[in-house]
Amino acid sequence: MGLIGGLAIFLFGMDQMSDALKLVAGEGMKTVLAKLTTNRFTGALAGAIVTAIVQSSSVTTVLVVGFISAGLMSLSQSIGIIMGANIGTTITAQLIAFKITHYSLLLVAIGFFMFFTSKNERARHYGHMIMGLGMIFFGMQLMSDGTSPLRTYEPFMQMMRRMENPLWAILLSAGFTAIIQSSSATTGLVITLAGQGFITLDAGIALVFGSNIGTCITAGLASIGKPREAVRAAVVHGMFNVAGVVIWFAFIPQLASLVTWMSPTSPELTGAARLAVETPRQIANAHTVFNVANTVILIWFTAPIAWLVYRVVPDREEPKPQTAEPKYLDPILLQTPALAMDIVRMELGRLGVAALHMMRGAFNTVIHGSADEIAALEALDNNVDGLHAAVVTYLARLSQENLTDSQSEQLHRYLAAANYLENIGDMIETNLVDAGRSRLRNKLVVSPETESVLGALNGEVIWATERAIRSIVSNDVESGKEVAAAKSHVNELAGKAEKHLSRRLAADAPNRLAMFRLESEIMEYLRRMYYFAKRIAKLTVDVEKVDIPEGAVEAPSSVERSL
Repeated sequence: MGLIGGLAIFLFGMDQMSDALKLVAGEGMKTVLAKLTTNRFTGALAGAIVTAIVQSSSVTTVLVVGFISAGLMSLSQSIGIIMGANIGTTITAQLIAFKITHYSLLLVAIGFFMFFTSKNERARHYGHMIMGLGMIFFGMQLMSDGTSPLRTYEPFMQMMRRMENPLWAILLSAGFTAIIQSSSATTGLVITLAGQGFITLDAGIALVFGSNIGTCITAGLASIGKPREAVRAAVVHGMFNVAGVVIWFAFIPQLASLVTWMSPTSPELTGAARLAVETPRQIANAHTVFNVANTVILIWFTAPIAWLVYRVVPDREEPKPQTAEPKYLDPILLQTPALAMDIVRMELGRLGVAALHMMRGAFNTVIHGSADEIAALEALDNNVDGLHAAVVTYLARLSQENLTDSQSEQLHRYLAAANYLENIGDMIETNLVDAGRSRLRNKLVVSPETESVLGALNGEVIWATERAIRSIVSNDVESGKEVAAAKSHVNELAGKAEKHLSRRLAADAPNRLAMFRLESEIMEYLRRMYYFAKRIAKLTVDVEKVDIPEGAVEAPSSVERSL
């Protein structure tokens, strides 16, 4: 019971500390991944840093799988990161080996006090992190206390003696790690057993080797159903870790001798007491030496590794979707909100492109297009609706994660922007498409003069929408200000259009009332789309509030009201 309960508290503490670290260092992770993936060496450094933050090589590799499936990273860039991830995970083992379990509850108390009494958001996150660290050591203490009576339980001691067979130890550790999906937890348990004198250094090294193989299962599961590049990243992780174990398998005694030499000793102790003090640090150092040496050796062979992976996981023809599907919204990245926000922003860019594609073709199709062309314009809204639904669903799931105040505000801005873009698509699909069909049904022909006047307004609205999308996707304040400043020009163009339509109504022309209604509707829809563009820009820069009256689309223009 002590062993199982202690392991549960250990894993929970790892999870809590990881969540807090990701909130504190989320922006730093983005910077590291953006700047340190230019080559395999800096990529390895990035992998080590990010893994030290998230406290799990599996999580880092899963993040890499998400980046590749989203098209943010190539396989060659990922190899260095995956290699470096194994170095980063050794930080946890080094912390565990410090044996500060006697102060574990003090850390929990300090973290609890900071988390529940501080009004500063960052201080609360640090408290959360310290409390998680304390729970890690408290869980280790419970595991240690729980396994202490097993010294006299012969079946358990026989099983521990079987650990002297390195192959058996590797297989057992790999299976256990695959089940709990945490090599750090396995390493912590191994160090705890070593601290009780249950296992020798050689057996501990073999168990650490097995944990490095078992941790590959997580990335493998994450790659199921993902693009081929993501599957290849998971294969790279597995190949690298297995290759490292194969290289070192025959040299376990030599590795044990090396870490014994480099680790602190306690000559004042003898027998099992000395082993219990020295072995935990030796196992932690063996873990570090093993992973650093593997990276130093294998990082020179990234090209052959990539070539082999492409042979193992060849390309296959992917079926093309009938409508636009999200490209960047990978659920894997939800566990790291700072990175998830970035991919939402990128998907908003794709949603904006889909809406702009509709806008650019809408005006010409409405006044000149055939029935088939109008139907094709209407069908384009399926892309906008599909991407909008994907973004909203993803943001809903992201809102359930631990977010900082600024991330919560950003989430609401992105949600509002997605809704405004979807409104533009719906306006084209419903209102402008209906106007185009009305033109065909009544056999109306828009004059060149009217087309020129309305075309100028249409061009300005498209320009404003482009700038608005740029402002939210690139956080471009200047573009947002340009959209706000365009209000007077849009109103001026709309005013010219109204005067022109008023003169056309007074002219002696066939179907003049029906034509006036059609052209007035087109003008009002264009004006309404500008208002949506301005609202998007307002999410980035504080511009004067624009009130859109209810039913503005259906309301008559000022020319109609004056007649």
